[in-house]
Amino acid sequence: VVSPKIDGVAIALRYDATGRLHLAATRGNGFVGEEVTAQAHRIAEIPHRISEGELEVRGEVFMRRSVFARYAGKFANPRNLAAGALKQKDPRKTAEYELSFFAYDLLGREVELETEKIEMLRHLGFVPIESSRTGKEGMIAEFRRWAARREALDYETDGVVFKVNRISEQRRLGETAHHPRYAIAYKFQGESAVTTLEDVIWSVARSGVVTPVGIIAPVTLSGATVTRASLHNAGNVEKLGLTRNARVEVMRRGGVIPHIEFVVEAGDEPVALPDRCPSCGGPLRREEDFLYCARPDRCRDVQIGRLAHFIDRIGCEGFGPRLLEQLYDTGLVREFADFFRLRTADLLPLERMGETLARKLVANVQAHRTIPLATFLEALGIPELGKHVATILARYGSLDRIRRLTEEELTAIHSIGAVIARSVVEGLARHAEEIDHLLEFVTVTPGEDAEKPQGPLAGKKVLFTGKLQSMERKEAQNLVTRLGGRCPSGVSRDLDFLVVGEERGGKKSTKHRKAEALNAQGAGIRILTEAEFLEMIPKV
Repeated sequence: VVSPKIDGVAIALRYDATGRLHLAATRGNGFVGEEVTAQAHRIAEIPHRISEGELEVRGEVFMRRSVFARYAGKFANPRNLAAGALKQKDPRKTAEYELSFFAYDLLGREVELETEKIEMLRHLGFVPIESSRTGKEGMIAEFRRWAARREALDYETDGVVFKVNRISEQRRLGETAHHPRYAIAYKFQGESAVTTLEDVIWSVARSGVVTPVGIIAPVTLSGATVTRASLHNAGNVEKLGLTRNARVEVMRRGGVIPHIEFVVEAGDEPVALPDRCPSCGGPLRREEDFLYCARPDRCRDVQIGRLAHFIDRIGCEGFGPRLLEQLYDTGLVREFADFFRLRTADLLPLERMGETLARKLVANVQAHRTIPLATFLEALGIPELGKHVATILARYGSLDRIRRLTEEELTAIHSIGAVIARSVVEGLARHAEEIDHLLEFVTVTPGEDAEKPQGPLAGKKVLFTGKLQSMERKEAQNLVTRLGGRCPSGVSRDLDFLVVGEERGGKKSTKHRKAEALNAQGAGIRILTEAEFLEMIPKV
């Protein structure tokens, strides 16, 4: 199924058992969004009541180009204006902007095909997103067709989405931590323009990587005024042969991030790579195309970045970049625990700080003294320990247990490889003292925000042996995980299922023989063929 990628604001609409719209929320960061129920009621294409209940509809709020034409002189693009209109406190003002809505997904109803969802949405009174169908061989032609139609459409689109039609195949393909494997978006080539490169500045990220950004003469791309453009890394600066005052081509890839693509005409002074860290003045090290601060533990920008990451991940609001810089520079906050040591009197001497705001900030921090385990792990900012890995680890016990895990034990956990294991173990050890200080102020609740096992295999342990015919071993393990189960590294008495594929030479594998031996001793391991496993999934 092929559809345009709408450049709007994604929202979810929930209808209660009576078919009444009782909640509308933006997607936000994917986990926490903003409620916009009253505003959604003011969008003509969103039904207040539907003929069926207990379901969720997802779609995109956007502003048609024909409507945006009235505001073009005052606002950069339709998406920004639509987002602002949706956040109006007075819903009557939202109505004035004449927003539109395309529905593209339906949850709470069993269907076999994506196209059935589209028809069901239409039957319920929604305007489904325009779509077409094609096979694998027709994808390029469909992409070109949509690209050719792009300018004639009455809405902004920055690409095309291809989605597998059969729902059972969608389930089999599954999802990563970031996106579904059964859908892929291809973006159109961005709008480009030639402008002057005035300078290149270097900043230091939380990871310690030193990143170049091109400062360019203002140029309008895709309705937005651009004054900065990404240069990716030090190696790219060298490859482009950049000079100040050069004429360069800048493109907004996918209509979003501006990048300097190539030099049209050389300027005068060559752009040199820094030989010292632009933040702390310390030495740099180079790994292939990337420059890194060689002493991140003493680098101001790295440490402020870590503090910003921590306070953001635990959900504490009010700590913007300028405030964090002041807290760090005054010595008030140098490690995570320092946030919880703050008192109102500490904050009052800071710029633009009144007593009311100071009290509010302290109260915000103190309200976050209980932190779910997965959130705590992610907030530490350890390389490779992002939300996905933190969620997996949170299923395996307490913080104390996780801190004692070895690299070998971590690599035995499904989907955690050697590189991730080494980074996690080294990171937890390197920041052990800081973690101990933090634990004096906060309580970590075991697994509270981990993805609690759900689905037909919730809490079950499933192991595979032999060659599978319907999917790769990794795909099967991912399927088990999505259905709430776990894939241990070996056979034990508490194993629930052993799925036996094609065994080499027709002989039983070691895992197979061990499971049978344990069953002879009273274990209850169910030994299944691949076909039995596939049949069992909807029934367990």
